[in-house]
Amino acid sequence: MADEAKSQKPRVGVYICHCGTNIAGSMDIKELEEYSKEIPNVVLVDEYQYMCSTPGQKKIEEHIKEHNLTGIVVAACSPRLHEPTFRTASKEGGLNPFRFEMANIREQNSWVHMHDRQGATDKAKDALKMAVAKASLLEDLYPKSVPVEHAAMVVGAGVGGIQAALDLASSGIKTYLIEKSPTIGGRMSQLDKTFPTLDCSQCILTPKMVDIDRHPNIEMMTYTEVEKVEGYIGNFDVTLRKKARGVLTPAEAEARGIVGGGCNGCGDCEGVCPVIKPNPFEMGMAPRKAIYIYHAQVVPLIYTVDFDSCVKCNLCVDICGDKKAIDLEQEDEFVTVKVGTAVLAVGYELFPIEKKTEWGYKRYDNVINALEFERLICASGPTGGKVIRPSDGEVPKRVGFVLCAGSRDNTGIGKPYCSRFCCMYSLKHAHQIHEKIPGAQPYIFYMDIRSFGKMYEEFYYRIQDEGAKFIRGRVAKIEEDPITKNLRVITEDTLLGQPVDIELDMVVLASAVQPTAETTHVRNLFGISCSGDGWLLEGHPKLNPCGTTTAGVFLAGVCQGPKDIPDTVAQAEGAAAAASIPIHVGEVELEPYFAMCIDDKCAGCGMCIDQCPYSALALVEKDGREVMQVTEAKCKGCGTCGGFCPGGAIWMQHFTTPQIVAQIDAFLLGGEQ
Repeated sequence: MADEAKSQKPRVGVYICHCGTNIAGSMDIKELEEYSKEIPNVVLVDEYQYMCSTPGQKKIEEHIKEHNLTGIVVAACSPRLHEPTFRTASKEGGLNPFRFEMANIREQNSWVHMHDRQGATDKAKDALKMAVAKASLLEDLYPKSVPVEHAAMVVGAGVGGIQAALDLASSGIKTYLIEKSPTIGGRMSQLDKTFPTLDCSQCILTPKMVDIDRHPNIEMMTYTEVEKVEGYIGNFDVTLRKKARGVLTPAEAEARGIVGGGCNGCGDCEGVCPVIKPNPFEMGMAPRKAIYIYHAQVVPLIYTVDFDSCVKCNLCVDICGDKKAIDLEQEDEFVTVKVGTAVLAVGYELFPIEKKTEWGYKRYDNVINALEFERLICASGPTGGKVIRPSDGEVPKRVGFVLCAGSRDNTGIGKPYCSRFCCMYSLKHAHQIHEKIPGAQPYIFYMDIRSFGKMYEEFYYRIQDEGAKFIRGRVAKIEEDPITKNLRVITEDTLLGQPVDIELDMVVLASAVQPTAETTHVRNLFGISCSGDGWLLEGHPKLNPCGTTTAGVFLAGVCQGPKDIPDTVAQAEGAAAAASIPIHVGEVELEPYFAMCIDDKCAGCGMCIDQCPYSALALVEKDGREVMQVTEAKCKGCGTCGGFCPGGAIWMQHFTTPQIVAQIDAFLLGGEQ
């Protein structure tokens, strides 16, 4: 069939999808059908309500055989959604799947011109004749298979990264867990309790942290960052920077011939260190030394030297004694590992809520953010779980919680999206105020309460029954009494239509969340996209929520968008399952969209090599002269080299110059040239 298709005059079948009323409701399908019959090389035109359904695909399969079609055009939705579907249908009909072309008349047409029926119909005609022009020139292409390294990498060791690493390792895959901080655990390790079950956060997280340390298939690499990524699905070469920790693990000490040496977490060094710095784990509300651990439950229990603060007095070296665990001259190391797939779980950070000046954060002592409240009320926090006012250490009796602080904010300062878990953790905080401070009164200032998860609505009712006062309205302003440091909260109760002016002892801002500062760096290293608000972009929001547009790279947790702990863990399990599939299969197929060099035209100038963002090009010697050669597995078919080549020697498969010119001719001249 393939050979016949190549030698025959083009015979293209055109299929127009109604997509329910998504397309048919905005354009004249009958007019499109009649128009398509007149396009050169079209021998069959058909339409169906849902071309992606089984009956729709069956039509394609049967018509290829009955009408000896050499090309298929489906006018429907985005190729991102159903191109694989129709390729499979073409293949089932006996046609090479890369002789299929898709005309996007939904996202690029009916959805943006839904009130201009004739205009949308005319635009669809252009899309159809351009697709047919290209389909008439398509050739058979064949994917290549490459072996997959039996190892995976998880970047980020919060609860999402921990879950993904455990799942991958438990399925028999060697897994590298990379964490930039000295310890694993992420944001969840800073929480006191979790909603709605009120489980102790440490009690459900630390066993998993210990499991990571014990798992034979996991190589945990803390205080380590991804420096460079090369390769492709199945064969990523990842260069890691192991930052100088200044402290040797027992294994590192043994490698240096120090028997029985290395850090055992005794803390003697911390006791003699003269340098005091704010502890970021405690949100700056407690001190740490220049040689430190964040908290007692860290994994791994290895101290770290803050070289930016260390004065190198050597007191820590002296007291460490024969263990010889401290090396103040240690330098960063670089290691390269090969993995088949990667899961990114790089988490989030709080929006700098001080930008919303009307609430006085960082100007008024008793205005704090929710993460600071978590540390205050946590038993392992800086106050041992006693909630006090930062201004005077008194126990607050009237505590306000301001929801949507920076979220759902279209002023251009905050974030327009919902941060999703702020409502629920604020309800939890209100419960904890009741629980820990008898007689205290929490006030919740809200726009809407979004309690969408399992048992969340019941938890909301519980907090109402406990006596929390709910005031519906965005807080306009907070003012501080300079004498008492009490806070005057000014807003409007939109349910009662009355202004509210209330004096409180302390206010907690449920700050919006945003991508971390490192997210863009990691995104660029792995070559994946982001949405307009900076979160990492999934392959498809419904059909591929864990994947990305870069094959072999998957997402887990809040780095893809705000989500709570249950959703983070669920996505991590999905990402781990998806990342394990190509590894267990052992090989993957690469789409044959790669560059090809026409040796006779290549002058061997090598100018294209520096242009390639994937390092897929190199000069090799053939017949006594140098010509460019493509490493097909590395090439992503971006076309950069083809567009740059001064001699026109680079040919992009499936996007050849004749195919592109034919589309332009079809649009401008009706395909007559």
